[in-house]
Amino acid sequence: MATEAPREHYPTLLRKTSVYLAPGEVTRLASLAEQEGTTRAEVIRRAIRVYEPEQRGDRHFALVASAEGPGGSVADLTEDDLLDGFGA
Repeated sequence: MATEAPREHYPTLLRKTSVYLAPGEVTRLASLAEQEGTTRAEVIRRAIRVYEPEQRGDRHFALVASAEGPGGSVADLTEDDLLDGFGA
C-alpha cells in the first residue's frame, strides 16, 4: 500500500493569487527561496511587508523652492525698490 504525501495546510487568512514574472525574476525568486530555506510565496510575502513606494517628487507644490533666494524679506525693501519697474 502506497503512503500518501502529507498535505500542507495553509492558514485560512491567506488568499491565493497569481503573479506574472519574467524568466529572470522567476530564477531570482527561486534562488532567494533556496538561500533562505523557505518557499517562493514566503519570499514574496516578506518583500511586500518591507516594500516602500518610490518617492515621485515633492507633493507640497506651494513650498517648492520657497527657501531659495537671498534670504531677505520684502519688508526690508525700501518703497523706491518696491516701486521700481512700475513707472513711479
